Amino acid sequence: MKFDGEKLRADLLLDMPHALDEVIDVLTQGAAKYAPGNWAHVDDAERRYKAASMRHELALALHGPHDDETGCHHLAHKICCDLFRLELALREANQ
Repeated sequence: MKFDGEKLRADLLLDMPHALDEVIDVLTQGAAKYAPGNWAHVDDAERRYKAASMRHELALALHGPHDDETGCHHLAHKICCDLFRLELALREANQ
């Protein structure tokens, strides 16, 4: 027997390998450009990541799916910005 029926299903992320791969690509390029984990030390992070998220949403609507600098989908960039905001909010809430 294994009593894991009430545990979170992290395996469900495996149902979207293309999206995860694209988000990982954005994170990898960001780590190479700025430094791993640098996103967590940005001043005024909530405002700046919200603005960046909105810029990528607008760029998607106006210029097509891919970011000129990275070649990654604008939605992957937006998701990273939103993940940064969520992680920082949860960290603050758990202090």
